[in-house]
Amino acid sequence: MSVEIESASSLDGARRAELFTSAYEGYLLPFRIDEKQLAGMDAAFDIDVDASRIASRDGELVGLGNLGVRGEDAWIGGVGVVPAARRSGVGEALMLALHEQARARGVRNVWLEVISENAGAVALYEKLGYRMVRDVDVWSLPAKDKPATAREVPVDKAQARLRELRTGREPWQRADETVANYDDVHGLETDAGTAVYRQFGKHVQLLQIAGEPEALLSALRRLGRVSVVNLPENDAASSVLRALGGNVVVRQHEMLLELH
Repeated sequence: MSVEIESASSLDGARRAELFTSAYEGYLLPFRIDEKQLAGMDAAFDIDVDASRIASRDGELVGLGNLGVRGEDAWIGGVGVVPAARRSGVGEALMLALHEQARARGVRNVWLEVISENAGAVALYEKLGYRMVRDVDVWSLPAKDKPATAREVPVDKAQARLRELRTGREPWQRADETVANYDDVHGLETDAGTAVYRQFGKHVQLLQIAGEPEALLSALRRLGRVSVVNLPENDAASSVLRALGGNVVVRQHEMLLELH
């Protein structure tokens, strides 16, 4: 049974969000997404909807793949297949179609993250030529009201200092280009470090942090539960998060394909 691949722009936002949710049913980290949330992801992560792809069989939608594009770099912002069509080549067909779209846009490097326990997906990506770059963790730190010495600063000041202090590349979801796409970012600094974050009620989304992290994390957890996505396992903040009682929600492999 052949797979038909076409642009994700052939679907409206609501149908695309419904397919996204269906494609991750029963996944190791399942989630539900609605049209508004999907539009927010598209904007924040520079998802090229025209370059992104959907798959169908006999007129039924069976999978999708999202492609973010920033110059010579691209990011696989989720590839999923509905349960009934899994392990039948749909995922590979979507990946190859995304690579074709990336090449057509002058992309040289394609990045993705995959949950470390997802052996099938890891094997597919390695088959397609991806190599492991590093392990990254999704962290959660419970809220706790304790004295803290960090101070609020303008975002542009915090970001300028971050660029001076950071020692490694930020993952796509927390890159400078992603931060620039948000209009609700706050800056925080101490004499020894700086951070930028977003806040949603009692939830704090840490976007970037550099320098000495302990005082910054202590200040952020006063605002609510702190989460950070894809923090490299050897980042200085990782050991501090653990010491403060944080836990790793999931570990992912960051992988890279260099297009030729």
